Amino acid sequence: MNIKQVLTALEQFAPLPLQESWDNAGLQVGLTEAEVSGALLCLDVNEQIIDEAISKGCNLIVSHHPLLFRGLKQVSGSNYVQRCVMKAIKHDIAVISMHTNMDNAQGGVNWKIAERLGLHNCRFFAQKTVDGVEAGSGVVGELSQPVEAHDFVALLKQQFAVECVQCNQLLQRPIAKVAICGGAGDFLLDDAVAQGADAFITGEMHYHVFFDHEQQIQICVIGHYQSEQYTTEIFRDIIARECPGVRTVIAETSTNPINYY
Repeated sequence: MNIKQVLTALEQFAPLPLQESWDNAGLQVGLTEAEVSGALLCLDVNEQIIDEAISKGCNLIVSHHPLLFRGLKQVSGSNYVQRCVMKAIKHDIAVISMHTNMDNAQGGVNWKIAERLGLHNCRFFAQKTVDGVEAGSGVVGELSQPVEAHDFVALLKQQFAVECVQCNQLLQRPIAKVAICGGAGDFLLDDAVAQGADAFITGEMHYHVFFDHEQQIQICVIGHYQSEQYTTEIFRDIIARECPGVRTVIAETSTNPINYY
């Protein structure tokens, strides 16, 4: 299998037209005709990730967040993005990123979060159709049985290995219906309320958005990295199914730049 076949498989699952207008998903660095020696799967690309790819004999990195969001005006090594591009090229490593197209795709990031929580009857909200493909920025589903708010928060901490969950006032009714938007999702809070969700899970939110939702919906903010960390499992499953024989490695390097003390 060559790198182009892996790229095609990923883009068939999450077509590039599904990405937001500001995004830059797809091929980031490298040539696609080379045979894949191994694919390192990660959330972000930094120098440590490239070092891990080198040490594990992987000539392909598949990330969720793009290494390149804007055009480079120089490649001099003055920041980590430039250094990553230089190191990837030097070691013949290609970089592919599947970002908001994977957020918006059926079976993508938000569906993986729902899977971790055991939600059923899942469906898109904030739904849209792009080139005949159904997509959506969020997913809503139901728990197998309603739980109290403090138990729901405990479930999130367990399933996503988070040190803490940022919440508004704990809901005084059971939580049954859950809306999800991985990453930075506060733009969907009103849509979650309109869906009749009891809880809304996202990775990060602006401070003022928390106001005026007391006892209306349980807001749970678990961290951007933490909310999307299992995206690598989606990459692994796509490649295993569509590109049999390609070795995949989920990165051991944590690229979360936020520490909790």
